[in-house]
Amino acid sequence: MQDNLVIVESPAKAKTIEKFLGKDYKVMSSYGHIRDLKKKEISIDLKSLEPEYEIPEEKRKVVADLKSNAKKAKKVWLASDEDREGEAISWHLCEVLGLDEQNTNRIVFHEITKNAILEAIEHPRHLDMNLANAQQARRMLDRLVGFSLSPVLWRKVKPQLSAGRVQSVAVRLIVEREREIQAFNAEPYYRVTATFIIDGQEVKADLDKRFSTHEEALAFLEQCKGAKFTIESIQKKPLKRTPAPPFTTSTLQQEAARKLGFTVSQTMMVAQRLYENGHITYMRTDSVNLSKLCIGTAKEAVVQLFGEEYSKPRNYTTHSKGAQEAHEAIRPSYMANQTITGTAQEKRLYDLIWKRTAATQMADAEIEKTTVTINVNGNGNDNGNENHHFIATGEVVTFDGFLKAYDNGNDNEVENDETNSSAMPAGMKEGMEVETKNIVSTQRFSQSPLRYTEASLVHKLEELGIGRPSTYAPTISTIQQREYVIKGDKKGEERIYAIDTLTGDKIKSQTKKEMTGNEKGKLLPTDIGMVVNDFLMEYFPTIMDYNFTANVEEEFDSIAEGKTDWHQMLKKFYKDFEPTVEKTMKTRSEHKAGERVLGEDPKTHKPVMVKIGRYGPLVQIGSADDKNKPRFAQLPKEQTMDGITLEEALELFKLPREVGEFEGAPITIGTGRFGPYVLHKKKYVSIPKDIDPMEITQEEAVALIEESRKAEKQRHLKTFEEDPKLEVMNGRYGPYLSYDGKNYRLPKNLHEKAENLTYEQCMEIVNK
Repeated sequence: MQDNLVIVESPAKAKTIEKFLGKDYKVMSSYGHIRDLKKKEISIDLKSLEPEYEIPEEKRKVVADLKSNAKKAKKVWLASDEDREGEAISWHLCEVLGLDEQNTNRIVFHEITKNAILEAIEHPRHLDMNLANAQQARRMLDRLVGFSLSPVLWRKVKPQLSAGRVQSVAVRLIVEREREIQAFNAEPYYRVTATFIIDGQEVKADLDKRFSTHEEALAFLEQCKGAKFTIESIQKKPLKRTPAPPFTTSTLQQEAARKLGFTVSQTMMVAQRLYENGHITYMRTDSVNLSKLCIGTAKEAVVQLFGEEYSKPRNYTTHSKGAQEAHEAIRPSYMANQTITGTAQEKRLYDLIWKRTAATQMADAEIEKTTVTINVNGNGNDNGNENHHFIATGEVVTFDGFLKAYDNGNDNEVENDETNSSAMPAGMKEGMEVETKNIVSTQRFSQSPLRYTEASLVHKLEELGIGRPSTYAPTISTIQQREYVIKGDKKGEERIYAIDTLTGDKIKSQTKKEMTGNEKGKLLPTDIGMVVNDFLMEYFPTIMDYNFTANVEEEFDSIAEGKTDWHQMLKKFYKDFEPTVEKTMKTRSEHKAGERVLGEDPKTHKPVMVKIGRYGPLVQIGSADDKNKPRFAQLPKEQTMDGITLEEALELFKLPREVGEFEGAPITIGTGRFGPYVLHKKKYVSIPKDIDPMEITQEEAVALIEESRKAEKQRHLKTFEEDPKLEVMNGRYGPYLSYDGKNYRLPKNLHEKAENLTYEQCMEIVNK
């Protein structure tokens, strides 16, 4: 009989904990939740609002193993994560394994170290049903919203759509930002900069005024011809820069995106591995607190690595709305370990966490900032123009403090730091006349709002109090999986701007080109995302309201604290929500959601409209009641339902068109879901981006057909009369076997002999 059985939720965590506990303890994994609401039905009794849980098929063996081991053990310890999700996993284990809650030990720890595990074993507690109920309430509320709204969307927008409480609000943020950008008009202005020679050194300075017209900027340059420039004042000011607080889930996601280029879900996946292997504390937290132990060990590490003068122990307090998930920030488990063994991603993320934690326990960086004001003494032709000044600033780090923790004291550790970090010339004096190398007026344009990145969306959700550390990554993954939002690049547009340069007493005017609005890896709403958002905003404004969503989170917090009854909270919500769903289902409208009439087809005089079809956005000529069927064309990827014009829509109907014959069969040019194509003898060939499908000739189409056949032939190396389902194929990574719909890798020593393999040799590989 086993003395102790410890149940955790992941095998990696089990492995790490087993090392610390010794032979009297067996550690097993539940592989996450062992039961949940049923997948394909609402799984909630709508009268009593009681959940109907089931053990999924894939978890039955795990549950059977846990049951038999729990029966053999004298004592069972539930050691799932310390947040609400973890508490719910422990409660489900109690229920399913038939454990007595009073005799079952619940242990929690926010780092997987020997001390933390042994400390937890010394101080077990009972299940906290308030925490488990807060998770149940979230799960059920989200199920009620999702299962109620999805059928409404199927009927009113498009089949197979789904909606979620937090996800829909996240999509709303992205849609609203996109519309702000579309409505934005860039206003031009003129920025003037000068390069002065002071004490033999070049110093760049900005004029303290921006001009709104080209004429004003040129008039100022005229005024500067032959003008005197003197140093009016030199101000030196000591500044202190303090380190940023330790990492929470959201700040780690933002920094990992900014510095390492990680996606939000990638950061969480790597952080999970670091936690399970005992390298960092629990990675779902909105606390910036550090334990006394960490502050002590960080001090030792800082003094040892950088010296006594760099040490400044600090603790931070959490101000974020509803902070509750865990009791400590994300930090290394052992500050003495500056590096770890692991994958490249694990090492990079650990390095980020270690440096941030060390920096929080280090002295402020001390900086001397110098501001030089240079007066423009007009040339006498200023016609009463106001007196302008050029301002030059420079910063010198007098003591690097916490910056020392970062590579070469790199200022990149401070986001958006645009200061000039060079020292100012030593020989400067007030009243000194300085010479100019040149003065440049550059036309610039006001900046539109920026599209969200994954990390900046997390920041916004946190700021609004929407979601919690455990929900940011799944929310962002879900809205992309549902194709309401895509992470993509936005092509920029070419823009011309004016530059006027005064050198000596000559002004040289020129224009240059620049790309504007070119954005990479930003979150863009799809047409379906926009239509679903507009529909939900019209019929379910409460669900889409930012304050409502944040208030729901606060109610979950209140349940977790034992102040609110979770059943009452759900009943109150559903009582208001259900009638809205019923009413919306019965609403009749002339047009489907997102449908927009663009105008009339000049040939047939039938209406031309954009709408959401079964396979996405399309243009339709005619209506369902017509004698003749309506004509359809899929919207190309670069077009949007909001932006397409009547002329652009009619262009789409110029395809399909025939461009001649080849081998006695017609060649048709068409366009579909995956772009333009050549169709010949029931075979499709994609048309490359650099060929216009409206201009393609018969010769070009034949060349594409022959090229495709050649490539196909090179792919099929050998077939066998004995069995037509068997083929030797050539792929991106070399030859392989294809048999009955499955692929089989060839050993490397057979790659060169692939075309000569016999049927028997191939079947031997397949059967192995």
